[in-house]
Amino acid sequence: MTSAWDLCVLGAGPAGYAAAMRAHDLGKRVLLVERDRTGGAGIHAGALSSKTMWHLSNDYSIARLTDRGYRAPGGVEVSYASVIESVRTAVAERRSILDRQLEALSRPSPRGGVVTLSRGEARFVSPSAVEVTKGDGTRERVEAKSFLVATGSRPRIPDGIVVDGDAVVTSDHIESWSSFPESMVIVGAGVIGCEYATMFANFGRTKIHIIDRQPRILPFEDEDVADQVAASFEASGVTIHRSSRLESLEVVNGRVEYVITNADGHRETIRVEKALVSVGRVPNVHDVGLEAAGVKVERGSVVAKETQTSAPHIWAAGDVTMDIALVNVAELEGRYAVEKMFGLSPHPIQYEALSAIMFLRPEVASVGINETRARELGIGYRVGVVGNRLVSRNVAMRSTRGFVKLLAAKDSDKLLGLRVVGPQASSTIQGIAFLIHMGATLRDIEECVHPHPAIPEGVQECARMLLGRSVMKADVFGPEGLLRCGEG
Repeated sequence: MTSAWDLCVLGAGPAGYAAAMRAHDLGKRVLLVERDRTGGAGIHAGALSSKTMWHLSNDYSIARLTDRGYRAPGGVEVSYASVIESVRTAVAERRSILDRQLEALSRPSPRGGVVTLSRGEARFVSPSAVEVTKGDGTRERVEAKSFLVATGSRPRIPDGIVVDGDAVVTSDHIESWSSFPESMVIVGAGVIGCEYATMFANFGRTKIHIIDRQPRILPFEDEDVADQVAASFEASGVTIHRSSRLESLEVVNGRVEYVITNADGHRETIRVEKALVSVGRVPNVHDVGLEAAGVKVERGSVVAKETQTSAPHIWAAGDVTMDIALVNVAELEGRYAVEKMFGLSPHPIQYEALSAIMFLRPEVASVGINETRARELGIGYRVGVVGNRLVSRNVAMRSTRGFVKLLAAKDSDKLLGLRVVGPQASSTIQGIAFLIHMGATLRDIEECVHPHPAIPEGVQECARMLLGRSVMKADVFGPEGLLRCGEG
């Protein structure tokens, strides 16, 4: 059986789903092929599920506090099964919204747009056709004028480690546990590993070890940001194996036994109940038949320039290109690819103004470049840092750990980047992302009326300090490290 479409999208994750919706806007006939679950890692075993778990763990850790004028009688009980049930409820709610829309859009719109969901695994059999294998083994040949490869990514598993889905897991398996482990090791100290360390530390039922090959966690971030997160981990009883090499990890008599060699060459064997392998993700380019389509793949990723691959009628978006593995980037790229392939002239994606949230303790939000990246690029900058003890909203929340850090170009005061470490950090970044996108300067932040009391006031105070007219003065609070100016 053969059918023809304006667009065939491989993958219904964030990139593929967003692309299909944009093509529908343009009146196109779209076939959306998904082998697993609608929403991909943006919902399942990924962004939404893990962030739901983080919020639940954060709520629980706050409920356990005893310094805020209240105390839960008899303590606060928690059940892993109940937590995961709440996570699954959130995931189901979001997926039902996506599925409801797909059902509605399966009927042609007045402009002719239609999106048809096909459950199965798609593989290119020629540059102009894919074969979709259904769950029952039947196959359908699909031809289309254009294709979008949005097959996402999967957890990377290092050589020598066997993931059994129980004692040794990736983020795909976390929800399968029946109870909190009494101890666990997390292999990898990047964002995903640190986020799960935060969640389990918040619940307080698991002794956590983190293996970090680098001298510090979150090596892509500035040292002061990483140090704040590391200090919070260690205050919660988390052990960080810094500058350590994992020699082996295996299940011995039902428990995980791992061997590390630290920076001074000392070798240590440690036993825990569970292990989470979190050393990044790899694009899903296997079994897609990209070679039959003439799509170039390098170092395991689809090669694409402004989302267009080496095959002119085939585009790629999201994690499959591994440029930046974020849901918001995937959606932007999917929509951008559709507009390009159907003759529109969209504005180029402004990657330098992308924002991100790291769901840690404390929360970390970022937009633009940091000091580390500015030095790598040879960009002259000025930096201002305001400690959260000087931000009224943090004082009101009784949570003053962390800081606000703003970067501006040394020669023009043009905004370069922002890092906020502390509760509600994410509330600060979208406005700054817009200002960076528009080429704004420190003065634009200074002159804007900010809400009070609110976390973004810390950003305004950073701008004022760099302009030499702050409300709080560095000669008073600088010796305490609460106000700091610098250049690079």
